[in-house]
Amino acid sequence: MTVTVTSPAARSARLGLRATLEQEAVLRRAAEVARKSLTDFVLDSACRAAEQTLLDQRLFMVTGRQYEAFMDLLEQPPRANEGLRDLFSRKAPWDAP
Repeated sequence: MTVTVTSPAARSARLGLRATLEQEAVLRRAAEVARKSLTDFVLDSACRAAEQTLLDQRLFMVTGRQYEAFMDLLEQPPRANEGLRDLFSRKAPWDAP
């Protein structure tokens, strides 16, 4: 997933930020160096950080040995799990009257 900054006219959500004078100065200088508006720079940077945070929850780096051990676990037949059996026997809260 890659979030791209759109034109100012296409933006409809408003975000409010509070920053120290030092933080603002660093952000403005970085935006200048990147030849972007402050808004575009902050949104691009925030979206990149958000995407990385989300990827960190889905992508796990492992060694070859760890990967093989994981694959071996996936190859094993499933074990009985009473907790899951109970969970799946009940209606979901959004399906219940």
